[in-house]
Amino acid sequence: MFVFAAQDVSKNRINRFAMAKKQTASRAQRLVMKLLEIPGTSGQEAGVAKFIHQELLKAGANEKDIAVDSAHRRTVIKGDSGNLAFKLRGTRRAPRRMLMAHMDTVPICVGCQPVRKGSIVRSADPNTGLGADDRAGCAVVLYTATEMLRRGGPHPPLTFLWPVQEEVGLQGARHVRLSALGKPKLAFNWDGGAADKLTIGATGGYRLGIDVRGRASHAGGAPEQGVSAIAIASLAIADLHNNGWHGLIIKGRRLGTSNVGIIQGGAATNVVTDRVQIRAEARSHDPVFRREITRQIEKAFRLAAKQVKNSNGKVGEVRFSGQLDYESFKLRDDEPCLLIAEEAVRGIGGEPIRAIANGGLDANWMTRHGIPTVSLGCGQRNQHMVTEELDLKQFDRACKIALRLASGA
Repeated sequence: MFVFAAQDVSKNRINRFAMAKKQTASRAQRLVMKLLEIPGTSGQEAGVAKFIHQELLKAGANEKDIAVDSAHRRTVIKGDSGNLAFKLRGTRRAPRRMLMAHMDTVPICVGCQPVRKGSIVRSADPNTGLGADDRAGCAVVLYTATEMLRRGGPHPPLTFLWPVQEEVGLQGARHVRLSALGKPKLAFNWDGGAADKLTIGATGGYRLGIDVRGRASHAGGAPEQGVSAIAIASLAIADLHNNGWHGLIIKGRRLGTSNVGIIQGGAATNVVTDRVQIRAEARSHDPVFRREITRQIEKAFRLAAKQVKNSNGKVGEVRFSGQLDYESFKLRDDEPCLLIAEEAVRGIGGEPIRAIANGGLDANWMTRHGIPTVSLGCGQRNQHMVTEELDLKQFDRACKIALRLASGA
């Protein structure tokens, strides 16, 4: 009798454990599906922030421990919400840890209708992206925060941060109110990729505004009197492309990228366009080479402006503006946040993979603020594309890793 009773008790424990794991996965997955449904491009994250705020309160958070800063008043885009932060007092003495993920998505994700098929989530509308970049990250951090509130148990002091406007130059992380974070010593950021991938460094990015000025004239009656701003811009972009300064840039051992992403100008076909406004970018892990890419872009536009003349020999002009969106960084091989993250990945049976990103991350600015930050993935694939999808198996693994990091396991 005793043997059988022991076996029954053991089976019951296993069943309860399996059920708890299933419920945990379900809670996390319900959160991510709800977050995916909320529209919120850069500068329009208020709906996402409201949802996160409500979920924290439902889980038992103290309203006084939740704060929204005024970063959106200093960003390039004047948004409707600042960064949302939640601080949780530690139950044991240890350095404060921060878990974070940005709230905004790119415009292609507006109108997303998330649908699940097996373990994969996609948008039902084939013309929209899913927005798993970075609503999946938001869900990982929110799930972890609410579970720590519900479960209790020993843990170090914790800060949970949801920045705004990552997709337009890491603006939220750049302008975050550091005093609201509680002086964390190490941080973990969830963004794109597999759960076992640890991004330890990222490129730096410089954003340019190029104002091309020509001379207007009637395109049919007196085209020779005009100076086409569109022609100037076209020649400059062609020059960059033909000389290897647009797209992927490889000059000996030096690597970088550039892109002319936005062109605006012209109002009618019967007018020689006198003004075109362009937005472009230059990226490289090497700050010196990034400045060289920027110089080459400016040089191409200046030369093009001299080439386009009207019948009186008049030419156009170009004006430049720009700012460093974020500087490149690379964590030390022995950085505590990196080593702790690797332990957490191994703790769930994974094998951590270190990676360097050619895009910017909120970790760029957090590390620059003096908070070393490693970035982890949570199952997003094909970000910024209509084929974007979320692998829920990887997402669940990311949630387990986050819980280990938050509990200090």
